[in-house]
Amino acid sequence: MTAHSLTIATRESRLALWQAEHVKSLLEQQGHTVTLLGMTTRGDQILDRSLSKVGGKGLFVKELEIALENGAADLAVHSLKDVPMELPEGFSLSCVMEREDPRDAWVSPRYATVHDLPQGAVVGTSSLRRVALLRALRPDLKIEPLRGNLDTRLKKLDDGQYDGIVLAAAGLKRLQLESRIRAIFEPEEMLPAAGQGALGIETRTSRAEVAIVLEALAHFPTWLAVSAERAVSRVMGGSCSMPLAAYATLNGDTLHIRAAWGDPEGVQALVRAEAQGTATTLAEATALGEHVARTLQKAIPPSVCA
Repeated sequence: MTAHSLTIATRESRLALWQAEHVKSLLEQQGHTVTLLGMTTRGDQILDRSLSKVGGKGLFVKELEIALENGAADLAVHSLKDVPMELPEGFSLSCVMEREDPRDAWVSPRYATVHDLPQGAVVGTSSLRRVALLRALRPDLKIEPLRGNLDTRLKKLDDGQYDGIVLAAAGLKRLQLESRIRAIFEPEEMLPAAGQGALGIETRTSRAEVAIVLEALAHFPTWLAVSAERAVSRVMGGSCSMPLAAYATLNGDTLHIRAAWGDPEGVQALVRAEAQGTATTLAEATALGEHVARTLQKAIPPSVCA
């Protein structure tokens, strides 16, 4: 393979830089020369409002896409759960890497699990999905917003602003903060977000030579699973902006996908759907996810999701 000189666009949080360095190291092992272009995104700057109110997950990728568009960077590394389900014209998800732990983690200095919390305890998260699932588990808790990068969130917990917080297990493990995890939420209890724990690499669609380089980093079983998960979100996103979870697992050629829709106010009961089928192509995985999304839509009250 021809060696390339490549620039990776990345956010500048400690976790984002770890992810970019990880990709850089793998590409260098393939003989390529790689540099990082650190950037601050709108999502990193707006910390006083929930993402759902200021533009959604796309706030974490827009500046990186501009760097790809103007040629300042050749690829951008993202936490896949932060990548919008529909990419702008001219951009492609060229690589999905092997998934780290996709589950959510319970972090608390005093309480071993969320079930040990006293009534009315304060839990921090700004994920509407986690809010809805926490309300289903413990409707008596007080759930407060928690924004900022991983280190900022942990500091707020340590400063006593919360009795506990919920974070992605993958980020804690990648930054060697696994000791902070008091408990792991199994998917049966708290279904992960679409793409959680996986890294996605975005490129310009016209840069076929970069996509070819990235083939060596791709993990097809993960790509199949997250394609199904993202299909659930894509279909639901067209008609409903409420919290959504989607998680798929692959056993041989059989893909099993579970999804849940929740109400962050706790008024509507949690709605779940699941399906399994043969999936050996991204198209088959996507179709299975779309099927689950349509099942969910039928179960959600029309007044809520119109």
